[in-house]
Amino acid sequence: MHVLVTDPIDDAGLDVLRAAGHEVETGYDLEGAALLEAVSSANALIVRSGTEVTRSVLEAGEELVIVGRAGIGVDNIDIEAATDEGVIVANAPEGNVRAAAEHTVAMTFATARSIPQAHARLTLGEWAKGDYLGTELNGKILGIVGLGRVGQEVAKKLDALGMELVAYDPYISEERAARIGAELVDLETCLERADFLTIHTPLTPETEGLIGEDELDKLGAGHLVNVGRGGIVDEDALAMKVEDGTVAGAALDVFREEPLHEDSPLLDVDDVIVTPHLGASTEAAQENVATSTAAQVVAALADEPVANALNAPSIDESAFPRLEPYINLAETAGKIAAQVLDARIESIEVRYEGDIAEEDVEFVTASALKGVFEPLEWQVNAVNAPQIAQDRGVDVTESKSRQSEDFQSLVSVTVATDGESVTVDGTLFAGEDPRIVRIDDYRVDAIPHGKMVVTRNTDEPGVIGLIGSVMGDHDVNIAGMFNARETIGGEALTVYNVDQMVPEEAKAELEADERIIGVRYIVLNGL
Repeated sequence: MHVLVTDPIDDAGLDVLRAAGHEVETGYDLEGAALLEAVSSANALIVRSGTEVTRSVLEAGEELVIVGRAGIGVDNIDIEAATDEGVIVANAPEGNVRAAAEHTVAMTFATARSIPQAHARLTLGEWAKGDYLGTELNGKILGIVGLGRVGQEVAKKLDALGMELVAYDPYISEERAARIGAELVDLETCLERADFLTIHTPLTPETEGLIGEDELDKLGAGHLVNVGRGGIVDEDALAMKVEDGTVAGAALDVFREEPLHEDSPLLDVDDVIVTPHLGASTEAAQENVATSTAAQVVAALADEPVANALNAPSIDESAFPRLEPYINLAETAGKIAAQVLDARIESIEVRYEGDIAEEDVEFVTASALKGVFEPLEWQVNAVNAPQIAQDRGVDVTESKSRQSEDFQSLVSVTVATDGESVTVDGTLFAGEDPRIVRIDDYRVDAIPHGKMVVTRNTDEPGVIGLIGSVMGDHDVNIAGMFNARETIGGEALTVYNVDQMVPEEAKAELEADERIIGVRYIVLNGL
């Protein structure tokens, strides 16, 4: 498949893509119409921070499966548009965590001891020993805004240097913060108590301009360090507050606009230290994010779960071998249920029983939704299936039970409309051999593959013969048959595997017989 790389990444990542058999195209100067043209034939797009992946880009990439961000921040990618288009967005959050954390620690030391300023004076021939009285980190309070991966790594490193930790993060529990050794507080308290404040949040509408003039007044004589994302700190206000002595000092590696403009007020303040977005600029980090991103692209193009997908369910690598067969099983059960119901769907329930209920099944549920919606000819995959359900007002529920009456694991998909529902149950025989074992209350043993016909009929002699004769008259070969009934002489349900498409004339001929209650032709696309 065709992978387009529009920002430079380490060669190790390109090697991973090529080793998987993919064609790699690099276009580091692409923008505007040229970018739209290049992405139109791409199955995957890999970027860093230089490429703006807008809705227009995503709409132009009609064959796109995934956009991989070789790094953490994804504010240059329109994730909502990607979800609408069914495109996975994945980043590499682990690859540069250590590098970013180490740069944060370095910047903290730099501002605490005025290292760059003293160096500059000495290179000018000034022995300014008496002009710089540094601050020790031991015994000081570190305020952490954003206790994610990088924030936690910074906390661990600076805790070891004897700093007391307080943190602001509305998305983390007090228990989790306590395990890291940090006291979870609100933003105002974090600012007021911090001697040093480090920032590690993504740039979102909620965090944009989070640290402004009022917040800097609360920080007071502390030091601010930002190796997270530009735009979170009001740079003009920061320059002013450091210049007038309200804030003791600052060290920034990221800025609202990059490269930092030459007339930025930050450059005129002696106690503000700036570096040109070096947080992830280590040899190891560059190789790690490139290979991690490439590995996720390879997985996506192989129709496998993506470890760090931001807009789609992901599966832990160690759990994937156990869950992989259930992904296809749930999708198949969803396809069958939707086509048997053959009506507007108002609700979907996915239920797990037995051993499978012990697993994280978010991706399996998304695959079941994909199966439900796919026969309705909506452009759908596991990325946008939950959004499609929400947009169309379809109520989705997921339930689990560790108990299963007859099977080690069972996946059930129920689709319903007003007054009518269909439930399809599936399991695995011998580990990975899928079977449909129940449709509504009828026990069957159907192999879910290719083309199927599901009939409901009265249980009386001659009906199965009639169905076989009509199929034969229309040159439809029956490859397998699985029959079930409620009671003798009651209603029966039969599943047929067939080798050819069943024409409408055959269905009409069958349904004209008063013994036939209903006929549904089902296409599983080879599943």
